[in-house]
Amino acid sequence: MAKYDDASWHYDGDYPEDLPAENASTHIGMFLAWCINNDLISEELQEDSEEEIDDVKSRKMTGGEFLRQVCDEKFSDYDLNETGNEFAEDYYEDETAFSENYKGYFDDYAEIFNTTGHDFYKLPDSWENYDLITPRINQRFREWKEFRLKK
Repeated sequence: MAKYDDASWHYDGDYPEDLPAENASTHIGMFLAWCINNDLISEELQEDSEEEIDDVKSRKMTGGEFLRQVCDEKFSDYDLNETGNEFAEDYYEDETAFSENYKGYFDDYAEIFNTTGHDFYKLPDSWENYDLITPRINQRFREWKEFRLKK
């Protein structure tokens, strides 16, 4: 299993002392919620967490909550289907050919929410914020599909 991200990577270390550890899962959860809402999750995750996935799709549970409650704070290739993994490898990961030609997820997240340094973790895990980042992820997904055709 290859991990894309883990909330503990963020809150273990130079993490703001005044923030709860759960804030480290907000950015991961927003991307994961987008994957859930766009049917890019694995069959295994769908089978194992059908009720929680429905809760995300109906906005009863945020992506950050899903990450903490279902995924043990870890976002990995197990969570996504083939297309989801290919997109995550090119967009969520840093320093890929795609992210160098466009932008990676973390750069887009920081730009959309105007965050730098520790401010990155202060963003509330809310559907309102998810709605702000979703158009950019949609745009990158469209660009990514075109980018793949050019390879």
